[in-house]
Amino acid sequence: MVSEHDGHAGHGGAHGSAPDRPHAGHAEQAEHTGHQGHAEHEGHPGHGGHEGHGGHAGHGDHAAMFRTRFWWSLLLAAPVVVTSHMIAGWFGYQVPGALAWVPPVLGTVVFGYGGWPFLSGAVSELRSRRPGMMTLVAMAISVAFGASLLASLGVVGMELDFWWELVLLVAIMLLGHWLEMRALGQASGALEALAALLPDTAERIGPDGGAVPVPVSELRAGDTVLVRSGGRVPADGTVSEGRAAMDESMITGESRTVSRGSGARVVAGTVATDSSIRVLVDAVGEDTALAGIRRLVSEAQESRSRAQALADRAAALLFWFALAAGVLTAAAWAALGSPTDAVTRTVTVLVIACPHALGLAIPLVVSISTAKSARAGILVKDRLALERTRLVDTVLFDKTGTLTKGRPAVSSAAAADGWTTDRVLALAGAAESDSEHPLARAIVRAARERGPVPQAEDFRSETGRGVRAAVDGAEIAVGGPGLLSDLGLDEPAELSGPTAAWREAGSTVLHVVADGAIAGALALADEVRPESAEAVRGLHERGVRVAMVTGDARSVADAVAAELGVDEVFAEVRPEQKDEVVRTLQERGRTVAMVGDGVNDAPALARADVGMAIGAGTDVAIESAGVVLASDDPRGVLSVRILSAASYTKMVQNLVWAAGYNLVSVPLAAGVLAPVGFVLPPAVGAVLMSLSTIVVALNAQLLRRVDLRPWR
Repeated sequence: MVSEHDGHAGHGGAHGSAPDRPHAGHAEQAEHTGHQGHAEHEGHPGHGGHEGHGGHAGHGDHAAMFRTRFWWSLLLAAPVVVTSHMIAGWFGYQVPGALAWVPPVLGTVVFGYGGWPFLSGAVSELRSRRPGMMTLVAMAISVAFGASLLASLGVVGMELDFWWELVLLVAIMLLGHWLEMRALGQASGALEALAALLPDTAERIGPDGGAVPVPVSELRAGDTVLVRSGGRVPADGTVSEGRAAMDESMITGESRTVSRGSGARVVAGTVATDSSIRVLVDAVGEDTALAGIRRLVSEAQESRSRAQALADRAAALLFWFALAAGVLTAAAWAALGSPTDAVTRTVTVLVIACPHALGLAIPLVVSISTAKSARAGILVKDRLALERTRLVDTVLFDKTGTLTKGRPAVSSAAAADGWTTDRVLALAGAAESDSEHPLARAIVRAARERGPVPQAEDFRSETGRGVRAAVDGAEIAVGGPGLLSDLGLDEPAELSGPTAAWREAGSTVLHVVADGAIAGALALADEVRPESAEAVRGLHERGVRVAMVTGDARSVADAVAAELGVDEVFAEVRPEQKDEVVRTLQERGRTVAMVGDGVNDAPALARADVGMAIGAGTDVAIESAGVVLASDDPRGVLSVRILSAASYTKMVQNLVWAAGYNLVSVPLAAGVLAPVGFVLPPAVGAVLMSLSTIVVALNAQLLRRVDLRPWR
């Protein structure tokens, strides 16, 4: 190992090079309690949002069930409608007396078969003392069925016969629930899509060095697998041999490939696009990053939020509102009209008041936003965190590993008279090529980017001074001030200006000496992520103030802040003081989102109004964060902000539509316009109610069109 170059301590690279940190999925995720599913109704066979939900697979089953019941009910409803005397009167034809049995018989079948989900759901709601939508629907169809049955049996005073309204009501309600379940199933489909990313088999390297196909389930930590060009990585691990451009878009949401070579970390589900690699497995099954992402998405979709709680309370209040409206309607029409009018109006009120659209307004938006965010590499652990992000007015970034890459890079180079910067870098890169020190690796990278690097011989490391090697017949040395002091060299005048500026900015300065003469100097600093400036600019455009916290020296921090346009800098902050910085900002009345990636950031992430772990950092950071960004791209914070605002807008639109629809339609259903000749039939009420549900569902689907990456 190369010795410590002078000046390392104050350099950002001292934090350690971590270009290949493990992804988020390895942490055990925090438990979510109080779970209620999407517009769920406990015990209701059509809404499977309960314990033992089973990864949301139930949404597909429920959609199929509602689809089947809908089509059969619609098929049976057709002859009921055709043989209805009211319909026949409207269209001017006669119904043969022999067909009088069709409406009551088929209507009863539709009531029992098609209405069963609503009847059983109402029983569950009443048992749990939480009457809601299913109870309302059950009341409506039960009243319609009872009144029609009594009329068909010839009971005196019950001449109301609206079998056709009953069967259409059931069919339309089933259609609405089918659309709801199908939409929820599509929103949850991201989980199944993630599971499908894993291959069924893997090629495990045997004792003889050959690749043997085995089921992925048989892989164990310590196995080595061959991933061929175009193949998917079957389990998490590190590259033991080879180099490939990896497509990690399914994990990070970033479409560009990332080069992964020996020692680099790869995760299950990613694709080696251009060449084969061998991977030493260290995590399989539920311990993989992909499995962790699935858990995050599943828990987020199942967790309750304040918005969902608000919608649930609104639905409960609407039940009592509808019940009171139904009682008043029945009483008013019984007193002023006839029993038939009273039953007709009451049924219509109960149908119109069903809070189906209200129950769908919030859960569907949250489900779609959670699935959409997962595909963009944004893993929402806590829905409340996503909801609060739109209110954030200050984002506090940790510098190292978040705004910067957490590893040194050559930021500038200067050459003495008679030399070129390319030649200086080439000689320095050659001399450092056998060193594993982070600064040495940075110099070698920069040299190779400029051109070919000569071969070095007789490499020597000198503690506290630097390195020496023979390059192209010359004695090359690379080091800090201690090296120049040992050699009795003074810095040339042409280099003193640039090096002074570098030191003032907090960079580490190294000199390159060739055969006893200074050839040039290099400045090394923690490499700023190219995306950081865009993230800061995007937040500023949305009125968000950006602050940065770091343990680095003030000069280093100010240089990074000036480059990125950061509004406020907290420098020389000890790890245990980072949460105090968050507290300071909150005491100013700011709503703070903290963005970090390390153990040192965990207390600050927990204290912030919204905690975001970037780069899927450490397990502790993930546990403390409400939002996990799977990639290292700080622009993900901007994506979260966009998604939060868009989701909130859709929630408000849906709630306004659903609640406003009921407030306007219930009085019409009660017959307030009857004196002017307007009477709303129950079937029309059912159509309007289902249309309201469809409007809410379609509006939520528009969330899929939101661009979470406006910088592309």
